[in-house]
Amino acid sequence: MGLMDRMSTVVKSKVSKVLDRFEDPRETLDYSYQKQLEMVRKVKRGVAEVTTAKKRLELQRTKLQLNIEKHAKQAKEALAAGREDLARTALTLKAGEERELEELNQQIANLEREQEKLMATEKRLSAKVEAFRSKKETIKAQYSAAEAQVKITESVSGISEEMADVGLAIERAEEKTEGMRARAAALDELIELGSLEDSLESGDAIERELAAIKEKRSVEDELRALKEEVKRE
Repeated sequence: MGLMDRMSTVVKSKVSKVLDRFEDPRETLDYSYQKQLEMVRKVKRGVAEVTTAKKRLELQRTKLQLNIEKHAKQAKEALAAGREDLARTALTLKAGEERELEELNQQIANLEREQEKLMATEKRLSAKVEAFRSKKETIKAQYSAAEAQVKITESVSGISEEMADVGLAIERAEEKTEGMRARAAALDELIELGSLEDSLESGDAIERELAAIKEKRSVEDELRALKEEVKRE
């Protein structure tokens, strides 16, 4: 069981990290706010239902009160007419309606208390939801600002790395350029001093002297050959 518990903890930790990577707290806050609004709507519906039920009972109470007054009047009229039996019937109906009226009054009082409780609950809940809405918008704004700052910082970091590479390339180019400039300056200086031309001319003189030696050797060889030919004649 210990191993299984540890494995379960590891799995939950991995899942939590994955979910955290994709979770947008702004969406979570909006979802929570919508759920709270739904709770407020349910309480308001409850208030409306209790109010409607109370109104229906109040209508019944009004009707009973009218019937009580009517039967009381009928009882008097019956006694005046010498009909005690009718008077007794009217008073019996009146007594039953009075009991029913008492029960209705109790039910109405209960509904009024329930209505007051629900209205107070709705008021407190609405205040909390409104406070949550304000807090939610503040947190969302702060998160959006932080998110933008992170993106900007990441972009700047990327640009900094690219600029570092560019800086190295520029540095190498400048070094090569300076080397080329130094070489060109050295050549210009040699030309001005005549050393480069002397070096070229000395090379040409050597070539000419070697050519003369080759030419003289060829002549000597040819002369010896002629002498040998004359001797044979």
